[in-house]
Amino acid sequence: MDVAVPRPSARLPGVSMAGFRQRVPAAVDIAMVAHPSVTLLVDLSEGEGLVYDAHGQHGRGSVVVGLHPGELRAGGRVGECLQIRLEPVAAAAVLGPSPELSGTVVALDDLWGPDAGRAEERLRAAASWDDRFAIAVDLLGRWLGTRPPVAPEVAHVWRRTLTGRGRVRVERLAEEVGWSRKRLSARFRSQLGITPKRAARLVRFDHAAHLLAAGRAAADVATESGYVDQSHLHREVKAFTGLTPTAVAVAPWLAIDDVAWPGSSSPRRPPGVIAGTQPAS
Repeated sequence: MDVAVPRPSARLPGVSMAGFRQRVPAAVDIAMVAHPSVTLLVDLSEGEGLVYDAHGQHGRGSVVVGLHPGELRAGGRVGECLQIRLEPVAAAAVLGPSPELSGTVVALDDLWGPDAGRAEERLRAAASWDDRFAIAVDLLGRWLGTRPPVAPEVAHVWRRTLTGRGRVRVERLAEEVGWSRKRLSARFRSQLGITPKRAARLVRFDHAAHLLAAGRAAADVATESGYVDQSHLHREVKAFTGLTPTAVAVAPWLAIDDVAWPGSSSPRRPPGVIAGTQPAS
C-alpha cells in the first residue's frame, strides 16, 4: 500500500488527509478502528471499488463515517481512496450539525447530493495526489465558513478533551466555560453530535488503541489510559470496535497511522509503506 500525504501548506484547520493506493489490485477486508473524528472515505477506484459493512448494513462507494461507528468493516477491490478526517468542530462547519452522524455510516451522496459525484470526478481525473489534495482543500474550504461556527465554549471543551486524552471530568470542563453540566451536554451534542462524556470515552479509547498498536501490554495500557482495570479496557475496546485488545493491537487501520497521519500517537512505521506525494496513477 502506497500512502501520500499533503504538504503542510495544503491543509485546513481541523482537517487532515491521506491518499491510499493499493499496488496490486486485490480484495481486502479491514476492520476500521474508531477515531475521534468524522471520516470521509472518497472512493477513487475504477470498477467494484469500496464496499462497507456497518452493523450488518452493506453499502458501496464513498462514505461518511460518524463518531463512534461501532463494528465497521471496509473492503472490496479498492485501487485508490482519499481519506479525510474532520475534527468534530470542522465537521460541523463542513457537514452541518450532525447528531445523525454519531454512530452511523452515511453514503457521501446522501449528504452532498450531486456535488459528491462531481467531486469524485474531479479527484479521479487529477494527475497527482498533490492536485487531489488541492482540490479537496478547495471543496472543503467552500463549505467552511458557510455555516455558523460552533459556540466557543463547545470548541474549548472539545480541545480540552483531546489534549487531556479524555481524562478531564465533564463537571470541571463545564466550570471552565461557566455552564452547567446539563447545558454543556445539550449544546455539545446539538453542535457536535456527541455528548461530552462519550467524546471523552472515544478520545481515551483512541489513546489506548495506539498504545496497544505500539506493543504495550494491555494491563499497562489500562493503567496509563485511566481505565479501572484491564477488564474495563477490554469492555471499552469491544464497545468501540467489536474487537479484542489483542486484535486491535495488530489492526492494519492503526499500523500506518504514523505515516498517513503525521503527529498521531502511533510510533511505528511498518515496512512497505511509502509516505509522500505521488502520481495519482
